[in-house]
Amino acid sequence: MTLADRWLLPEGVDEALPEQAAKIEHLRRTLLNLHESWGYQLVIPPLLEYLDSLLTGAGSDLEIETFKVIDQLSGRLLGIRADFTSQVARIDAHCLKDDGVQRLSYCGSVLRTMPAGLDGTRSPIQLGAEIYGHGGVESDIEVLSLMLQTLSVAGLSNVVLDLGHVDVVSGVLAACNLNADQERKLIELYKAKDLPELDRYVESLNDLRDVQKQWLVNLPRLCGGEDVLNRASELLGDVNESIRDAIVLLQQVSRSICQRFPNVGLHFDLSDLVSYSYHTGVVFAAYVPGHGNAIARGGRYNNIGQVFGRSRPATGFSTDVKALVSLTDIVVNKPKTVLSPICSSNELWLKANSLRAEGYQVVEVLDGLYAGSADFKLDFVDGVWQLLPLRS
Repeated sequence: MTLADRWLLPEGVDEALPEQAAKIEHLRRTLLNLHESWGYQLVIPPLLEYLDSLLTGAGSDLEIETFKVIDQLSGRLLGIRADFTSQVARIDAHCLKDDGVQRLSYCGSVLRTMPAGLDGTRSPIQLGAEIYGHGGVESDIEVLSLMLQTLSVAGLSNVVLDLGHVDVVSGVLAACNLNADQERKLIELYKAKDLPELDRYVESLNDLRDVQKQWLVNLPRLCGGEDVLNRASELLGDVNESIRDAIVLLQQVSRSICQRFPNVGLHFDLSDLVSYSYHTGVVFAAYVPGHGNAIARGGRYNNIGQVFGRSRPATGFSTDVKALVSLTDIVVNKPKTVLSPICSSNELWLKANSLRAEGYQVVEVLDGLYAGSADFKLDFVDGVWQLLPLRS
Protein backbone atom coordinates (compact mmCIF):
# COMPACT_ATOMS: atom_id res chain seq x y z
CA MET A 1 0.00 0.00 0.00
CA THR A 2 1.39 3.37 -0.99
CA LEU A 3 1.33 6.43 1.26
CA ALA A 4 -1.44 7.91 -0.87
CA ASP A 5 -3.64 4.82 -0.31
CA ARG A 6 -3.30 4.54 3.46
CA TRP A 7 -6.57 6.36 4.06
CA LEU A 8 -8.55 3.68 2.18
CA LEU A 9 -10.78 1.28 4.11
CA PRO A 10 -11.25 -2.40 3.23
CA GLU A 11 -14.01 -3.11 0.72
CA GLY A 12 -17.39 -3.30 2.41
CA VAL A 13 -16.16 -1.55 5.57
CA ASP A 14 -17.33 2.00 6.16
CA GLU A 15 -17.29 4.74 8.76
CA ALA A 16 -19.69 7.48 9.84
CA LEU A 17 -18.66 11.13 9.79
CA PRO A 18 -20.17 13.60 12.31
CA GLU A 19 -23.51 14.31 10.60
CA GLN A 20 -24.16 10.67 9.76
CA ALA A 21 -22.88 9.50 13.16
CA ALA A 22 -25.30 11.86 14.92
CA LYS A 23 -28.22 10.35 12.97
CA ILE A 24 -27.09 6.78 13.70
CA GLU A 25 -26.71 7.47 17.41
CA HIS A 26 -30.05 9.30 17.58
CA LEU A 27 -31.84 6.38 15.92
CA ARG A 28 -30.00 3.82 18.06
CA ARG A 29 -31.16 5.52 21.26
CA THR A 30 -34.71 5.98 19.94
CA LEU A 31 -35.08 2.31 18.97
CA LEU A 32 -33.54 0.94 22.17
CA ASN A 33 -35.96 3.12 24.13
CA LEU A 34 -38.79 1.68 22.03
CA HIS A 35 -37.68 -1.86 22.84
CA GLU A 36 -37.39 -0.99 26.52
CA SER A 37 -40.99 0.28 26.46
CA TRP A 38 -42.01 -3.22 25.31
CA GLY A 39 -40.20 -4.82 28.25
CA TYR A 40 -36.96 -5.83 26.50
CA GLN A 41 -33.80 -5.63 28.59
CA LEU A 42 -30.56 -4.45 27.00
CA VAL A 43 -27.55 -6.80 26.90
CA ILE A 44 -24.07 -5.97 25.56
CA PRO A 45 -22.18 -9.13 24.52
CA PRO A 46 -18.43 -8.94 23.77
CA LEU A 47 -17.18 -8.20 20.26
CA LEU A 48 -15.25 -11.48 20.14
CA GLU A 49 -15.46 -14.86 21.85
CA TYR A 50 -13.84 -18.26 21.63
CA LEU A 51 -14.84 -19.61 18.25
CA ASP A 52 -16.28 -22.88 19.54
CA SER A 53 -18.67 -20.88 21.74
CA LEU A 54 -19.52 -18.26 19.13
CA LEU A 55 -20.42 -20.76 16.40
CA THR A 56 -21.92 -23.52 18.55
CA GLY A 57 -25.35 -24.34 17.19
CA ALA A 58 -25.21 -21.54 14.65
CA GLY A 59 -24.56 -23.59 11.53
CA SER A 60 -22.10 -23.44 8.67
CA ASP A 61 -23.45 -20.14 7.31
CA LEU A 62 -22.05 -18.19 10.27
CA GLU A 63 -18.85 -20.22 10.10
CA ILE A 64 -18.23 -18.81 6.63
CA GLU A 65 -19.16 -15.24 7.65
CA THR A 66 -16.99 -15.09 10.78
CA PHE A 67 -13.52 -13.53 10.92
CA LYS A 68 -11.12 -15.63 12.97
CA VAL A 69 -8.04 -14.61 14.99
CA ILE A 70 -5.63 -16.31 17.39
CA ASP A 71 -5.82 -15.31 21.06
CA GLN A 72 -2.27 -14.34 22.05
CA LEU A 73 -3.00 -15.18 25.71
CA SER A 74 -4.47 -18.67 25.37
CA GLY A 75 -3.49 -19.71 21.85
CA ARG A 76 -7.11 -20.59 21.16
CA LEU A 77 -9.09 -19.52 18.11
CA LEU A 78 -11.34 -16.48 18.56
CA GLY A 79 -14.16 -15.25 16.35
CA ILE A 80 -15.35 -11.68 15.77
CA ARG A 81 -19.12 -11.83 15.93
CA ALA A 82 -20.99 -11.79 12.63
CA ASP A 83 -24.38 -12.05 14.36
CA PHE A 84 -25.66 -11.62 17.92
CA THR A 85 -28.05 -14.56 18.18
CA SER A 86 -25.72 -17.24 19.51
CA GLN A 87 -24.25 -14.76 22.02
CA VAL A 88 -27.67 -13.78 23.36
CA ALA A 89 -28.64 -17.46 23.52
CA ARG A 90 -25.53 -18.10 25.64
CA ILE A 91 -26.48 -15.21 27.93
CA ASP A 92 -30.02 -16.54 28.39
CA ALA A 93 -28.87 -20.12 28.94
CA HIS A 94 -25.76 -19.65 31.05
CA CYS A 95 -25.86 -16.19 32.66
CA LEU A 96 -29.49 -15.31 33.39
CA LYS A 97 -30.93 -18.78 34.08
CA ASP A 98 -34.46 -17.44 34.54
CA ASP A 99 -37.18 -20.02 33.90
CA GLY A 100 -39.69 -17.37 32.86
CA VAL A 101 -40.08 -15.61 29.54
CA GLN A 102 -37.00 -13.50 28.87
CA ARG A 103 -37.06 -10.49 26.54
CA LEU A 104 -33.63 -9.21 25.50
CA SER A 105 -32.46 -6.52 23.08
CA TYR A 106 -29.04 -5.51 21.80
CA CYS A 107 -27.27 -3.09 19.50
CA GLY A 108 -23.66 -3.10 18.36
CA SER A 109 -21.22 -3.56 15.52
CA VAL A 110 -20.77 -6.91 13.80
CA LEU A 111 -18.18 -7.83 11.19
CA ARG A 112 -18.67 -10.24 8.30
CA THR A 113 -16.27 -11.77 5.82
CA MET A 114 -18.67 -11.13 2.94
CA PRO A 115 -21.25 -8.40 2.30
CA ALA A 116 -24.95 -9.26 2.27
CA GLY A 117 -26.11 -8.68 -1.31
CA LEU A 118 -24.59 -6.49 -3.99
CA ASP A 119 -24.85 -3.25 -2.02
CA GLY A 120 -24.43 -4.71 1.46
CA THR A 121 -21.87 -3.79 4.08
CA ARG A 122 -19.49 -6.03 5.98
CA SER A 123 -19.73 -3.85 9.09
CA PRO A 124 -23.38 -3.28 10.03
CA ILE A 125 -24.58 -1.91 13.34
CA GLN A 126 -26.98 -4.71 14.24
CA LEU A 127 -29.98 -3.97 16.42
CA GLY A 128 -32.40 -6.66 17.45
CA ALA A 129 -34.74 -8.17 20.00
CA GLU A 130 -35.32 -11.75 21.10
CA ILE A 131 -37.79 -13.68 23.26
CA TYR A 132 -36.68 -16.81 25.14
CA GLY A 133 -38.89 -19.29 26.94
CA HIS A 134 -42.07 -19.17 24.84
CA GLY A 135 -42.79 -21.42 21.87
CA GLY A 136 -46.28 -20.31 20.85
CA VAL A 137 -47.51 -18.24 17.96
CA GLU A 138 -48.09 -15.31 20.34
CA SER A 139 -44.36 -14.66 20.69
CA ASP A 140 -43.89 -14.94 16.92
CA ILE A 141 -46.56 -12.25 16.49
CA GLU A 142 -45.01 -10.08 19.22
CA VAL A 143 -41.54 -10.14 17.66
CA LEU A 144 -42.97 -9.45 14.20
CA SER A 145 -45.01 -6.55 15.57
CA LEU A 146 -41.99 -5.08 17.34
CA MET A 147 -39.95 -5.36 14.15
CA LEU A 148 -42.60 -3.55 12.11
CA GLN A 149 -42.98 -0.86 14.75
CA THR A 150 -39.19 -0.49 14.83
CA LEU A 151 -39.20 0.18 11.10
CA SER A 152 -42.13 2.59 11.46
CA VAL A 153 -40.43 4.58 14.23
CA ALA A 154 -37.30 4.69 12.06
CA GLY A 155 -39.40 6.48 9.44
CA LEU A 156 -39.92 3.72 6.87
CA SER A 157 -43.20 3.32 5.00
CA ASN A 158 -44.35 1.03 2.17
CA VAL A 159 -42.88 -1.95 4.01
CA VAL A 160 -43.50 -5.40 2.53
CA LEU A 161 -43.31 -8.35 4.92
CA ASP A 162 -42.16 -11.67 3.48
CA LEU A 163 -43.29 -14.74 5.46
CA GLY A 164 -42.34 -18.40 5.31
CA HIS A 165 -41.91 -21.48 7.48
CA VAL A 166 -38.97 -23.89 7.34
CA ASP A 167 -41.21 -26.89 8.13
CA VAL A 168 -42.82 -26.60 4.69
CA VAL A 169 -39.57 -27.27 2.82
CA SER A 170 -38.27 -29.81 5.33
CA GLY A 171 -41.64 -31.58 5.40
CA VAL A 172 -41.76 -31.96 1.62
CA LEU A 173 -38.15 -33.17 1.41
CA ALA A 174 -38.76 -35.69 4.19
CA ALA A 175 -41.90 -37.01 2.52
CA CYS A 176 -39.96 -37.69 -0.69
CA ASN A 177 -37.39 -39.95 1.02
CA LEU A 178 -34.46 -38.32 -0.78
CA ASN A 179 -30.82 -39.08 -0.16
CA ALA A 180 -28.40 -36.43 1.10
CA ASP A 181 -27.07 -35.51 -2.34
CA GLN A 182 -30.55 -35.10 -3.78
CA GLU A 183 -31.65 -32.92 -0.87
CA ARG A 184 -28.51 -30.78 -1.22
CA LYS A 185 -29.15 -30.26 -4.93
CA LEU A 186 -32.80 -29.33 -4.40
CA ILE A 187 -31.92 -26.86 -1.67
CA GLU A 188 -29.42 -25.20 -4.02
CA LEU A 189 -32.09 -24.90 -6.71
CA TYR A 190 -34.65 -23.51 -4.24
CA LYS A 191 -32.18 -20.90 -3.03
CA ALA A 192 -31.33 -19.92 -6.61
CA LYS A 193 -35.02 -19.88 -7.66
CA ASP A 194 -33.92 -21.69 -10.83
CA LEU A 195 -37.29 -23.12 -11.84
CA PRO A 196 -36.38 -24.51 -15.29
CA GLU A 197 -33.39 -26.40 -13.89
CA LEU A 198 -35.52 -27.53 -10.93
CA ASP A 199 -38.13 -28.98 -13.31
CA ARG A 200 -35.46 -30.86 -15.27
CA TYR A 201 -33.77 -32.19 -12.15
CA VAL A 202 -36.98 -33.39 -10.49
CA GLU A 203 -38.05 -35.12 -13.72
CA SER A 204 -34.77 -37.03 -13.65
CA LEU A 205 -35.55 -38.51 -10.20
CA ASN A 206 -37.02 -41.77 -11.44
CA ASP A 207 -37.64 -43.23 -7.98
CA LEU A 208 -40.22 -40.57 -7.12
CA ARG A 209 -43.95 -40.91 -7.61
CA ASP A 210 -45.70 -38.32 -9.77
CA VAL A 211 -47.35 -36.69 -6.77
CA GLN A 212 -43.97 -36.31 -5.04
CA LYS A 213 -42.56 -34.64 -8.15
CA GLN A 214 -45.51 -32.26 -8.12
CA TRP A 215 -44.74 -31.32 -4.52
CA LEU A 216 -41.11 -30.58 -5.33
CA VAL A 217 -41.65 -28.53 -8.51
CA ASN A 218 -44.62 -26.55 -7.17
CA LEU A 219 -43.09 -25.67 -3.80
CA PRO A 220 -41.06 -22.64 -5.06
CA ARG A 221 -44.09 -21.55 -7.06
CA LEU A 222 -46.01 -21.09 -3.81
CA CYS A 223 -45.00 -17.48 -3.76
CA GLY A 224 -47.18 -14.36 -3.68
CA GLY A 225 -50.15 -12.95 -1.76
CA GLU A 226 -52.41 -14.49 0.86
CA ASP A 227 -53.96 -16.90 -1.65
CA VAL A 228 -50.63 -18.77 -1.50
CA LEU A 229 -51.65 -20.28 1.83
CA ASN A 230 -54.89 -21.64 0.37
CA ARG A 231 -53.03 -23.11 -2.60
CA ALA A 232 -50.43 -24.59 -0.25
CA SER A 233 -53.13 -26.18 1.84
CA GLU A 234 -54.68 -27.79 -1.25
CA LEU A 235 -51.37 -28.98 -2.68
CA LEU A 236 -49.44 -29.94 0.48
CA GLY A 237 -52.03 -30.21 3.22
CA ASP A 238 -52.05 -34.01 3.09
CA VAL A 239 -48.26 -34.48 2.95
CA ASN A 240 -47.71 -34.54 6.71
CA GLU A 241 -48.81 -32.89 9.95
CA SER A 242 -45.83 -30.55 10.25
CA ILE A 243 -46.73 -28.86 6.96
CA ARG A 244 -50.39 -28.52 7.95
CA ASP A 245 -49.38 -26.96 11.28
CA ALA A 246 -46.99 -24.57 9.52
CA ILE A 247 -49.69 -23.36 7.14
CA VAL A 248 -52.16 -22.84 10.02
CA LEU A 249 -49.53 -20.87 11.96
CA LEU A 250 -48.82 -18.63 8.98
CA GLN A 251 -52.55 -17.97 8.62
CA GLN A 252 -52.75 -16.94 12.28
CA VAL A 253 -49.73 -14.67 11.97
CA SER A 254 -50.95 -13.01 8.78
CA ARG A 255 -54.40 -12.29 10.23
CA SER A 256 -52.90 -10.63 13.29
CA ILE A 257 -50.36 -8.59 11.32
CA CYS A 258 -53.04 -7.40 8.89
CA GLN A 259 -55.12 -6.13 11.80
CA ARG A 260 -52.23 -4.40 13.56
CA PHE A 261 -50.44 -3.03 10.48
CA PRO A 262 -52.99 -2.61 7.68
CA ASN A 263 -50.55 -0.60 5.56
CA VAL A 264 -47.89 -3.33 5.50
CA GLY A 265 -47.89 -5.50 2.39
CA LEU A 266 -47.84 -9.27 2.92
CA HIS A 267 -45.93 -11.67 0.72
CA PHE A 268 -45.43 -15.42 1.21
CA ASP A 269 -42.54 -17.55 0.00
CA LEU A 270 -42.89 -21.13 1.20
CA SER A 271 -39.54 -22.24 -0.25
CA ASP A 272 -37.54 -19.44 1.40
CA LEU A 273 -34.13 -20.78 2.45
CA VAL A 274 -32.26 -17.47 2.66
CA SER A 275 -32.42 -17.31 6.45
CA TYR A 276 -29.77 -18.79 8.73
CA SER A 277 -29.85 -22.56 9.08
CA TYR A 278 -30.51 -22.39 12.83
CA HIS A 279 -34.10 -21.27 12.20
CA THR A 280 -36.70 -23.90 13.09
CA GLY A 281 -40.12 -22.35 12.44
CA VAL A 282 -41.62 -19.21 10.97
CA VAL A 283 -39.11 -16.99 9.15
CA PHE A 284 -39.65 -13.45 7.94
CA ALA A 285 -38.00 -10.51 6.25
CA ALA A 286 -39.00 -6.90 5.60
CA TYR A 287 -38.34 -5.03 2.35
CA VAL A 288 -38.92 -1.52 1.02
CA PRO A 289 -39.23 -0.53 -2.66
CA GLY A 290 -35.95 0.38 -4.32
CA HIS A 291 -33.76 -1.48 -1.82
CA GLY A 292 -32.77 -4.98 -2.89
CA ASN A 293 -31.65 -6.34 0.47
CA ALA A 294 -33.96 -7.12 3.38
CA ILE A 295 -33.94 -4.24 5.88
CA ALA A 296 -34.88 -6.54 8.75
CA ARG A 297 -34.95 -10.30 9.12
CA GLY A 298 -35.78 -12.89 11.77
CA GLY A 299 -37.60 -16.02 12.77
CA ARG A 300 -37.92 -18.80 15.30
CA TYR A 301 -34.88 -20.78 16.44
CA ASN A 302 -35.98 -23.17 19.15
CA ASN A 303 -33.42 -24.99 21.27
CA ILE A 304 -30.41 -22.95 20.12
CA GLY A 305 -29.36 -22.71 23.77
CA GLN A 306 -29.21 -26.49 24.16
CA VAL A 307 -25.49 -26.52 23.44
CA PHE A 308 -25.03 -24.14 26.39
CA GLY A 309 -26.86 -26.53 28.72
CA ARG A 310 -30.33 -24.99 28.53
CA SER A 311 -32.78 -25.75 25.73
CA ARG A 312 -35.38 -23.01 25.33
CA PRO A 313 -37.74 -21.95 22.54
CA ALA A 314 -36.73 -18.61 21.07
CA THR A 315 -37.69 -16.11 18.39
CA GLY A 316 -36.27 -12.76 17.34
CA PHE A 317 -35.31 -10.30 14.63
CA SER A 318 -32.48 -7.96 13.71
CA THR A 319 -31.88 -4.94 11.50
CA ASP A 320 -28.98 -2.67 10.55
CA VAL A 321 -29.15 0.83 12.03
CA LYS A 322 -26.84 2.23 9.34
CA ALA A 323 -29.09 0.86 6.61
CA LEU A 324 -32.17 2.37 8.27
CA VAL A 325 -30.48 5.78 8.44
CA SER A 326 -29.55 5.61 4.76
CA LEU A 327 -33.18 4.93 3.81
CA THR A 328 -34.85 7.62 5.91
CA ASP A 329 -34.63 11.36 6.39
CA ILE A 330 -33.76 11.50 10.09
CA VAL A 331 -33.67 14.97 11.61
CA VAL A 332 -31.47 15.42 14.66
CA ASN A 333 -32.24 18.53 16.69
CA LYS A 334 -28.85 20.03 17.46
CA PRO A 335 -28.36 22.00 20.67
CA LYS A 336 -27.66 25.71 20.49
CA THR A 337 -23.91 26.30 20.27
CA VAL A 338 -22.15 28.79 22.55
CA LEU A 339 -18.60 30.00 21.91
CA SER A 340 -16.58 30.55 25.05
CA PRO A 341 -13.11 31.87 25.75
CA ILE A 342 -10.75 29.37 27.34
CA CYS A 343 -12.03 28.78 30.88
CA SER A 344 -9.09 30.33 32.71
CA SER A 345 -11.23 31.55 35.60
CA ASN A 346 -13.45 29.58 37.95
CA GLU A 347 -16.38 31.92 37.27
CA LEU A 348 -16.23 31.20 33.53
CA TRP A 349 -15.82 27.47 34.21
CA LEU A 350 -18.96 27.43 36.37
CA LYS A 351 -20.93 29.48 33.83
CA ALA A 352 -19.96 27.15 30.94
CA ASN A 353 -20.94 24.02 32.86
CA SER A 354 -24.20 25.62 33.96
CA LEU A 355 -25.12 26.24 30.33
CA ARG A 356 -24.15 22.67 29.39
CA ALA A 357 -26.47 21.39 32.10
CA GLU A 358 -29.27 23.46 30.53
CA GLY A 359 -28.72 21.75 27.18
CA TYR A 360 -26.41 24.17 25.40
CA GLN A 361 -23.28 23.05 23.57
CA VAL A 362 -20.45 25.16 24.95
CA VAL A 363 -17.22 25.16 22.95
CA GLU A 364 -13.99 26.74 24.16
CA VAL A 365 -12.34 28.58 21.25
CA LEU A 366 -8.68 27.56 21.04
CA ASP A 367 -6.27 30.12 19.54
CA GLY A 368 -9.23 32.04 18.17
CA LEU A 369 -10.11 29.19 15.79
CA TYR A 370 -13.52 27.56 15.40
CA ALA A 371 -14.65 25.78 12.24
CA GLY A 372 -18.36 25.37 12.93
CA SER A 373 -21.35 27.67 13.22
CA ALA A 374 -22.56 29.07 16.53
CA ASP A 375 -25.60 30.82 18.00
CA PHE A 376 -24.27 32.57 21.10
CA LYS A 377 -21.07 33.65 22.78
CA LEU A 378 -19.99 34.13 26.36
CA ASP A 379 -18.73 37.64 27.05
CA PHE A 380 -17.60 39.38 30.22
CA VAL A 381 -19.99 42.33 30.65
CA ASP A 382 -20.45 44.50 33.74
CA GLY A 383 -18.33 42.16 35.83
CA VAL A 384 -20.18 38.92 34.98
CA TRP A 385 -20.10 36.33 32.21
CA GLN A 386 -23.19 36.77 30.04
CA LEU A 387 -24.77 34.78 27.23
CA LEU A 388 -25.05 37.02 24.16
CA PRO A 389 -26.42 36.25 20.70
CA LEU A 390 -23.98 36.25 17.83
CA ARG A 391 -24.64 38.73 15.08
CA SER A 392 -25.33 37.12 11.72
